[in-house]
Amino acid sequence: MKELVEIIAKALVDSPEEVHVTEKETDRAIVLELSVASSDMGKVIGKQGRIAKAIRSVVKAAASKENKKVIVDIVQ
Repeated sequence: MKELVEIIAKALVDSPEEVHVTEKETDRAIVLELSVASSDMGKVIGKQGRIAKAIRSVVKAAASKENKKVIVDIVQ
């Protein structure tokens, strides 16, 4: 899942070298924290959060095949 989020985020931003995804596993779910350059934050979130919601939907669909719960957080 981490690689999927990285690929999507790098395709959206102007500075793909500043895209970092960290994975934290809890007892209930896997938490993926996506961080990008501050100038690219708007491109990852999108108007009214539409792009962020789409990223979460794609990851959720991929995780459902593996019967896992994945949470994507966008951090600064």
